[in-house]
Amino acid sequence: MKVAVAKYTIDAPADFDAFARKQAQWLDEAKALGARIAVLPEYLSLELAATFDTTISGDLHASLAATQRHHGAFVELFSRLSRERAMHVVAGTFLLDTGRGRYRNRSYTFAPDGAHVWQDKLRLTGFEKRTGVIESGDELKVFETDGVRSAVSVCYDSEFPLPVRAQCEAGARLLIVPSCTDTDAGATRVRVGCLARALENRCFVAQSVTAGEAPWSPALDVNTGEAALIAPMDVGLPHDGMVVQTRGDQHWAVATLDFGALEDSRAHAQVANDRDWTAQYFPSVARAKVVRAAA
Repeated sequence: MKVAVAKYTIDAPADFDAFARKQAQWLDEAKALGARIAVLPEYLSLELAATFDTTISGDLHASLAATQRHHGAFVELFSRLSRERAMHVVAGTFLLDTGRGRYRNRSYTFAPDGAHVWQDKLRLTGFEKRTGVIESGDELKVFETDGVRSAVSVCYDSEFPLPVRAQCEAGARLLIVPSCTDTDAGATRVRVGCLARALENRCFVAQSVTAGEAPWSPALDVNTGEAALIAPMDVGLPHDGMVVQTRGDQHWAVATLDFGALEDSRAHAQVANDRDWTAQYFPSVARAKVVRAAA
């Protein structure tokens, strides 16, 4: 399965039509590269805040409220683009009002027939907590993508092993990580999380990122990191886990992920973190004891 992950440059579209044209152009690029799955980044919907005047685009709370009018068009757009290009598209995330002035960071995945599923972000960053209006999701999902089970872990969620473990125990072999980070430290944390989840669970990880600067936005102001496709580090797979990543101004990192080879690696594993996971669960390691050296 050929997968493309975006290093998505944030712009300031004049209106929804301009935003829609940009999505079509980016997905056309991924399609031309042969991608069956294309992954866009976290906070994609906040680019739409630029379609409003500066009193709204420069205020996060106002931006969140204003972009809700585009939600239906956003879903319709990606449903159509997925159908027209016969691709699976992970449309980053849309910060969706759940009806109480509280927003969930929701990642939609669209199938080639236009149908969609979604996964909410479970863990909030300090920035998201400080907004006072973004709330966490409460459900984990796994879905089928051309016969491969996939799961979404939004940015910070990829830094937590147990939810991802639950998704992989439900059969996920591709973990999709739409991300947005504004510092080198944040980009490194998410990348380390992606590498660790691939190692622990023997799964591929597809991470997309935001790029560039958007001084008009309090959420998308600065963006760092590289998009990447990651594999577990074992026999027949990249020794450093890196299948491919973007460089410089590259829009997409693209590679064919061999799920047959992934499964074959279980039989020839140098180490088997995925199979040995339950070896952690025994009474003597449930709690650590403080001991003092004998004189």
